[in-house]
Amino acid sequence: MIPFDGSAPLVSDGGLATELEARGHDLGDALWSARLLLDAPDEIVAVHRAFYEAGAVIATTASYQASFSGFAERGIDRDTATTLLRRSVELARRARDEAPDDGRRRFVAASVGPYGAALADGSEYRGRYGLSVARLRRWHRPRLEVLAETSPDILALETVPDIDEAEALVEAVAGLGVPAWLTYTVDGERTRAGQPLTEAFAVAQSSPDIVAVGVNCCTPDVVSTALALAREVTTKPLVVYPNSGENWDPVRRTWWGPSRYSPELARRWTAEGAHVVGGCCRVGPADIARVADVL
Repeated sequence: MIPFDGSAPLVSDGGLATELEARGHDLGDALWSARLLLDAPDEIVAVHRAFYEAGAVIATTASYQASFSGFAERGIDRDTATTLLRRSVELARRARDEAPDDGRRRFVAASVGPYGAALADGSEYRGRYGLSVARLRRWHRPRLEVLAETSPDILALETVPDIDEAEALVEAVAGLGVPAWLTYTVDGERTRAGQPLTEAFAVAQSSPDIVAVGVNCCTPDVVSTALALAREVTTKPLVVYPNSGENWDPVRRTWWGPSRYSPELARRWTAEGAHVVGGCCRVGPADIARVADVL
């Protein structure tokens, strides 16, 4: 269990896929970084280790875009898909074991991306898939069960775009025996689907399984607003790991614009109540090292 006791802020990792691409891997695939669970597992270990060595104490697994339906579309049978989901946690643990023994406790967060991530069409930044809460729950539960069986320190229910999917995930993790955090991708004071963030954060308040809430894969400049709104409706610890703030061109499939991620902002977020601070897309080990130095 990750100690959300507030005694000191915890540093999470950055963009796993970003660093894999920096190492020369082409992730222009519907499975994204999950493809390397099959093709290049040692590279995933190397990136996890790089973030640990940079000062992160939480590694987020390469299972964000991994799903039984997504693997099936690539001709991967259910047994193999189960093995790959388990492998994602095993690889992060291996990196933790290989990291220098500097006295820090290190943790593994099993990444669970939204339904839209498996569609690989940007739907996770829109939400409102036209599916009921019950159907979303049924879709998420099997892979959650597999990941929970590996006993990660926490399940990272991340990049959630709307309240419907949040409700489905809260129901889906019930009884698994592994704590989870729930983080939304947001646009200003609302989810990507346009719902008020206060309503979104309140979804998990009564759940004993969701031990922390927050935001991820949003621009750094909206984090402070999200923290303030979360504090209005929840007493749970807060987790923030935005992207760099650069812009994604879906046609050219490239990023453009300056990074707006900085260690000074990380210091501000912890002062505003964040218990965990890290990064998402376009945030690399060097960025995390600067955040770790500041915090």
